[in-house]
Amino acid sequence: MVITPDVPNLPYVIKDNVRYFELIAEPVRREILPGIFMNVWGYNGSTPGPTIFVYPNEEVCIRVYNKLPEPTSVHWHGLDIPNNMDGVPAIEPSPKIDPGCYFDYQFKITNPPGTHMYHSHFYTVKQDLMGLEGAFIILDPREEDIQKDFFIMLSAYTLEIDQYSLNPGAYHTKFSSMDENFYMMNGRCFPYTTPLRIDKGDNVRIRYGNIGLKNHPIHFHGHQFYVSASDGNTIAKENRLLKNTLLVSSGETWDIEFKANNPGYWPLHCHIPHHVSNNMTLPLGGMTTAVIYNGFDAAKYLKKITCPV
Repeated sequence: MVITPDVPNLPYVIKDNVRYFELIAEPVRREILPGIFMNVWGYNGSTPGPTIFVYPNEEVCIRVYNKLPEPTSVHWHGLDIPNNMDGVPAIEPSPKIDPGCYFDYQFKITNPPGTHMYHSHFYTVKQDLMGLEGAFIILDPREEDIQKDFFIMLSAYTLEIDQYSLNPGAYHTKFSSMDENFYMMNGRCFPYTTPLRIDKGDNVRIRYGNIGLKNHPIHFHGHQFYVSASDGNTIAKENRLLKNTLLVSSGETWDIEFKANNPGYWPLHCHIPHHVSNNMTLPLGGMTTAVIYNGFDAAKYLKKITCPV
């Protein structure tokens, strides 16, 4: 089972061998740090939107309701689907969804198992940067060798808050700005991000997605990992790179896998310095989380500092 910390899964019903979902594009107030909220757009009350899970060769129908004040669409990023279901009205024969209306995206899952995304592709420069994004994951029904599996969406926003301030409140986002001041994993900033909990001996997969403006080199402490998939496409084992930092560029998804063989509380974070701050304040924040081994007693291993008099 794939876990998307701090983000719900999208419910579904199966009828006549079709998997039906309902996705609602709407204004969202998202708590990114305790007492600090951002007024953005999202799906079903969340940004990132709820994670969508499907299986290969399934027929799916995703009904998208528009509760925004302007037209929108949804693009199924990385999926090989019919042209009129791809969700880019400016080019394709795929309709925009006017306010108060809905559209049924219907297609068959022809891609193999892998990590993909969905996001708006109408007024893209505004709507993507307002939070209309989410994960779309094609599961492998035969997979048995991964014990823990996580998805992390990397995102950033420019909130209209005083510089170097973390005053509680609800703030609007300035989608036209290139100078983001809050960087997030799954819509939260450290230390408000939920850690990834694993057990010693687990085979672990972490999936990354990025729809936003900036690229993010994600570094994992205490472990080397294999890069196992790119843009939803599995990399043959003999071709996998062994790394500890992976650049996740805009529009990309990447999967990494590692053996949980070094117990501890381990940082997982973007390596661009101001991406690990909250509005340029101290201490550590932003696009950071922790990988925590269950049962590890951090206090037992804490070393004392010696300060000469």
